[in-house]
Amino acid sequence: MPEEKFVDLRSDTVTRPSPGMRKVISEAVVGDDVLGDDPTVKQLEEIAAKLLGKEAAVYVPSGTMSNQIALFTVSQRGDEILCETGCHIVNYEAGAPAALSSLLVNLLPGDKGVLSAETIEANIRPINIHYPITKIVALENTNNRAGGTIYPIDTIAEIAEVAQKNKLWLHLDGARLWNAHIATGVPLDKYGSYFDSISVCLSKGLGAPIGSILLGSAEFIEKARRSRKIFGGGMRQVGILAAAGIYALENNIGRLAYDHMNAKYLGDQFSKINGLSVDLETVQTNIVIVDIENEKMTADEFIDQLASHNVRCIKFSPQRVRFVTHLDVSEDDCKMAVEAVKRVMKV
Repeated sequence: MPEEKFVDLRSDTVTRPSPGMRKVISEAVVGDDVLGDDPTVKQLEEIAAKLLGKEAAVYVPSGTMSNQIALFTVSQRGDEILCETGCHIVNYEAGAPAALSSLLVNLLPGDKGVLSAETIEANIRPINIHYPITKIVALENTNNRAGGTIYPIDTIAEIAEVAQKNKLWLHLDGARLWNAHIATGVPLDKYGSYFDSISVCLSKGLGAPIGSILLGSAEFIEKARRSRKIFGGGMRQVGILAAAGIYALENNIGRLAYDHMNAKYLGDQFSKINGLSVDLETVQTNIVIVDIENEKMTADEFIDQLASHNVRCIKFSPQRVRFVTHLDVSEDDCKMAVEAVKRVMKV
């Protein structure tokens, strides 16, 4: 019997390797990466560094590890990090800044997930024996909880100027930076030029089964490799996975525009359904945040009912859900999702 059709819009992490990706995985040349012997990992790191305009890169198992390696490498216990209220580093990384680096987190309000240079500068603490030392500014582009929103490049430039003037380390959680690049046309190396460290993900929109890359100066990455080892992220014959990353970078960046088109369709259609609300200004890439205004239905109930129609999404709050388009979702899948939502909302 044919497998029952499901449209999985929970996340762009649910993608499965394509036949082409599986082929390069099976043919990958490998070695011991901890000993520096894996040629496929080296190739992946070189490709990524060139794309982002950085001196060096290190391949790691996950985006959380990549972000936390960066924070751990450049901070001391009791230092402070400034980041936006909804950021992934604080909301979805299991308290890692405190648990692993003993960092004090100062959460700042943004506009649709975007911090201003003025807000950051106003929250830099003066040097005083009573205060923590403000050490790191971390941005997230695109911003997940805000709906896949994009940092304007001019805003990034202004923040970078503030960081440089105040000798702060500027880190980018760029898990979905590829989406920002495709949506805006801003070159990846231009984004890269403003940050001291950058984390990019291969297992979200680009469809690799695992892995993120941390980038920065050669000196920083050398230290980061030791941090990776401390965190248990040293891997051996991992070229079989790095090969998938190379395939993703070479084949799947440009096609993100298709995901953005599908997300805009979903956002537009959902916004027309009674009982639902979508801030269409936030639908800038591949994420759609939907507020359920029907007080008789919670997010949990909405998700359960939608699943009964073979469509999946994820809860963001008691009355809010998230839909994410990705390379395993077609236009027809999105049409199926819209019809399923209409049935759930009894439209």
